Amino acid sequence: MRYPYGLSDFHRISAERRFYIDRTDRIRLIEESGDQLLLLRPRRFGKSLWLSTLENYYDLAKADEFEKLFGHLKIGQDPTPLHNRYFVMNWNFSLVDPQGDVDAIRAVLFRHINVRIRAVVAKYRTLLGEEEVLIREEDAVASFQSLLSAISLTPYRLYLLVDEYDNFANEVMVSHQQGTNRYQELVGGEGVIKTMFKAVKDGAEGRGLERVFMTGVSPVVLADITSGYNVVENVSLYPEYADLCGFHEEEIRLTLERIVAECDQPPAKAEEALELMRTFYNGYRFCPRPECGQIYNPTLAIYFFQHLAKECRYPEEMLDSNLAMDRNRIKYVARLPHGQKLVTDALNPANPIAISRLENRFGVEMMLSTPQDHGFLASLLYYFGVLTYCGRDAMGKLLLKVPNLVVRRLYVERIREALLPGYEVNEQRLAVTDRFYTAGELAPLCDFIEQRFFTVFDNRDGRWSNELVVKTAFLTTLFNDTAYLMDSETAIDKGYADLTLIIRPDMRHYAFLDHLLEFKHLGLQRLGLTNEQVRAKSREELTALPLVQTELKAAQAQLARYRETLERVYGEKLRLRTHAVIGLGLTRLVWA
Repeated sequence: MRYPYGLSDFHRISAERRFYIDRTDRIRLIEESGDQLLLLRPRRFGKSLWLSTLENYYDLAKADEFEKLFGHLKIGQDPTPLHNRYFVMNWNFSLVDPQGDVDAIRAVLFRHINVRIRAVVAKYRTLLGEEEVLIREEDAVASFQSLLSAISLTPYRLYLLVDEYDNFANEVMVSHQQGTNRYQELVGGEGVIKTMFKAVKDGAEGRGLERVFMTGVSPVVLADITSGYNVVENVSLYPEYADLCGFHEEEIRLTLERIVAECDQPPAKAEEALELMRTFYNGYRFCPRPECGQIYNPTLAIYFFQHLAKECRYPEEMLDSNLAMDRNRIKYVARLPHGQKLVTDALNPANPIAISRLENRFGVEMMLSTPQDHGFLASLLYYFGVLTYCGRDAMGKLLLKVPNLVVRRLYVERIREALLPGYEVNEQRLAVTDRFYTAGELAPLCDFIEQRFFTVFDNRDGRWSNELVVKTAFLTTLFNDTAYLMDSETAIDKGYADLTLIIRPDMRHYAFLDHLLEFKHLGLQRLGLTNEQVRAKSREELTALPLVQTELKAAQAQLARYRETLERVYGEKLRLRTHAVIGLGLTRLVWA
């Protein structure tokens, strides 16, 4: 089996019988849902491949290939009457560079659309007859209208596919105020983006354009162009489309079983690989209902499949570098007012983020000029794919959490970048963490956190000091998904371990140790000590304090219970070290 990693060309995938999870039965649902639809999904989630699937299904020019391309798929067994009945045109706004001034962007956009119009004319020349399509280099709106005029004289109509319709908002996410001004000129008033979508709306009013399907990441641009394009229906949260872009666990399991058999490895290897993929890639929900279930990121899954099939071993880096840029989305939210607190809170799975509802109408101007609440920022992270639905609380509020370990890494990297910047600090961090990973040495690690992490906070932050801050400091410092399956609030035998570092199965032949950490926190007021007094005492003196001894004993008792469960699960291969750590304010650490 050939795995189409990085390939979004349905024609090639189907003709060459490459790996393809069949969702073509949703084509009938899409026809029934409306004529102008929008599907939002995070980056690298298979949106472009779905557009390519629609293009090949509806394209007049590919009618002779229908059986070859779709005969073995669900829709091929029961096709709709509309298959191969349209002129198809595809706009891909990710190819329109949003750099430069507004005039430069307009020129690039018009050039892109005109190129696509010429391609349509060339492909369907015999069907268009002698009607001339006028291409105006300086005005692609007029070119588009001329194409629709020619199409309207034929028995057929146009199906327009728009990929990454919100690409222009990405500039705002990166360059902040500079990009904002440029963006407002593009979508506001009579900006070229709004004008272009006005032309789409007008064309669908009996002027040659019959269907539109758009994809993007967030509804930001949709809100900004509403007055010009208020006819599109956002189907992103509909249950029937929850798995349109994504894989179910059973599909993952069957694929792994086939790869493991081809690698001549024991069947248990498939279950081990599934556990690894579940930890790193599962957990996304694109419908705020429990029955919609969880799905795996398809790009990351294919990345894993391809590597495993080729090398018969797991990839060292579980995060595909093509998704690493999503950390910029977290960075963008973190620099908005109250955004950094939300990013930090998201790392605590024990307390999912609760919001009244998902925002679906917010523009760039609102994001940057209007004070935003917790729910607004959390909704933005949901659309970016770095938070996902996980249930409702007692008041019916939506609960959001980080979907999996590969996304948690993006949060950790953002916090690490903000709190532990610089080459020298990172080298020092790597030195102390290596000693902890392989020898269980806690003293150098705690010294590093006291000196480098806690000193970021000033005295005002002392009132917010709690166990979560201590846990976040350790998680940020220790995070290493190359060697470990790292989890916070791991469910162990009716309890929740604060932080576990279980060696990845493919890394057990190295010198790493498994680790289990339990954290407690004592405020300085409860201790009856000031910052200065705590700093002045030796570690031994602090450890001997009665309250500290009580907390250490409680933590050790929890660790003993968790150890029994982990030893039962992992057996002799477990090389476990347990650590009870007490944070004293945001000043000192003691351990046992």
